[in-house]
Amino acid sequence: MSHHNVRKLTETLVSIPSHDDPTTVGDRIESWLRKETDATVTRDEVGNVIARRTVEGSSDDSLALVGHHDVVPPADSQVDADGNYVLDQRKGRLYGRGTADMKGPLAAAMVAFRDAEPVVDLVFASFVGEEQGGIGAQAAIEEGFSPTWAVVTEGSTGYSAPGVTDVAVAHKGRRGSTIRATGTAGHASRPADAENAIYRACDAVDLIRSLEAPETTVLGAELSGSVAVTEIEGGSAWNVIPDGCSVTVDERTVPGERVDLAQAEEIEGIEWEVDQDLPPMACDDPAFADRVLAAAADTQSGEPQQVAKPHATDAGWLAAAGTDCVVCGAAEPGEAHTATESVSLEVVDRCYDIYRIVAELPVGN
Repeated sequence: MSHHNVRKLTETLVSIPSHDDPTTVGDRIESWLRKETDATVTRDEVGNVIARRTVEGSSDDSLALVGHHDVVPPADSQVDADGNYVLDQRKGRLYGRGTADMKGPLAAAMVAFRDAEPVVDLVFASFVGEEQGGIGAQAAIEEGFSPTWAVVTEGSTGYSAPGVTDVAVAHKGRRGSTIRATGTAGHASRPADAENAIYRACDAVDLIRSLEAPETTVLGAELSGSVAVTEIEGGSAWNVIPDGCSVTVDERTVPGERVDLAQAEEIEGIEWEVDQDLPPMACDDPAFADRVLAAAADTQSGEPQQVAKPHATDAGWLAAAGTDCVVCGAAEPGEAHTATESVSLEVVDRCYDIYRIVAELPVGN
């Protein structure tokens, strides 16, 4: 019966558009929690929905099931003429914007939150603004959201083997930055009379290409960073030496060391500015990670592994604030943000089982 509840709730949540404004689906999540559970439910100013079930006589520890209810804009094929999201179920999968990222596992977490008999305080949180860099997570943390442990329901299926729901114990972060080069303009017929900003930018690019990105291992899962120049813009006309040029740098970070991009400012005329810095995540509680892995193993015939994700999630913000996190969810590599996004309903059911088992097991060291 609970799996049926999960599937129906998935369809309900997916059918509500939430790329421009997540308010309506947030309303639905809030009303469901108030109707279906006896939890204390709150809705903050930015739109996060947070519910808490208190276990009398337990410690001050808490376990959170964490997701988000905003989605990226749909493709034309994912909306009908009236702007409603299109759902299509076939061959055991539900197709539509937000099915994998992440309203399927979000529904699984909601029903597991309702059904579990937790041993410590159990929290459910659905944030807004994850697709804009973790706006909701940051706001919640600033207001004191600080569970001891968290299972973040982003995708972890299909990393070790097709169809297997793994447990991500680490993920990369993303630091996006801009190199700005300034020079002095001049006529291209007399290049020695000017300072070419593009040449200075190229010197910075050469430096960036020489830098080695750090690597690390978290609970046996290997994680490699990277740094790449992805855009360059400069110049105003074919016969003018440019006095300005900008370079976009995409850096995938790992827990620990960062690439030292600040040294680019040692080049004359170069300034470096960080535009976005999404933190990486590493689980610092091996016992918690092992318990989630054991729960995942109990729910499937495959052999799940502790893995690392290449993508930043809200787990990075939570980990930076002191919560021990893992990522475990139904989305498979290559599903999220696509025009053919879909989720396996069997795996959504499995996520419900995993979340409920974890909520009912002693956790931590």
